[in-house]
Amino acid sequence: MSKSKIILVDDQDNEIGSKYRDELNRETETYRCTGVWITNSKGEVLIAQRKRTKTKDPLKWGPAVAGTVEEGETYESNAYKELEEELGVTGMRLALGPKRHVVNSSGRFFGQWFLCSIDKPASEFLIQEDEVEQVKWMKREDLVDDLGQNPDRYVLSLPDVIHLLP
Repeated sequence: MSKSKIILVDDQDNEIGSKYRDELNRETETYRCTGVWITNSKGEVLIAQRKRTKTKDPLKWGPAVAGTVEEGETYESNAYKELEEELGVTGMRLALGPKRHVVNSSGRFFGQWFLCSIDKPASEFLIQEDEVEQVKWMKREDLVDDLGQNPDRYVLSLPDVIHLLP
C-alpha cells in the first residue's frame, strides 16, 4: 500500500478529500491523473508497456508517462515527478496540454496532459522497472491504426485521449 494519499475531487475538479489508493471506489470517486505525451522530431510518440505485475492493466500499452496526483502535489509537479521516476528524464520543459474528464469502466478521473519532445533512442531511457516493462517509439498514425485494430493491447483510456497527441 502506498503511504501517500491520492486527491479526490468533485465533478468540477475541486478537491474534496483524499484516500489511500486501495481504499478508492473507482465507480463513484473521482481523482486526478497526469499524462505526458512524448514525441520526437521523426513524428513518433513514445509509449510504455505496463509492468506484468501491475494489478490494473498489466502488459497493456499506454502513454510513456502517467501518474496519479497525490496529496501535496499539483498536476504539474506530479508530471515532472513521474517523468523522472518512470523514464529518468530531468531538465525538460513540459508544455501544458488539454485536461480531460474521463469516466469509463476502469475509473473516474481528470487527466491533465503535458507535452514534450525528446530525441533519443528508446533504449536510452532509464525505465522504472517496477512500473514499466518497456518503452518504444511508434509513428502516430501506426499507433492510431493499431489501437483501432487491437484495442485490447492498450489501456482502456487510450481511445479517449489518443486524439490529444500533437
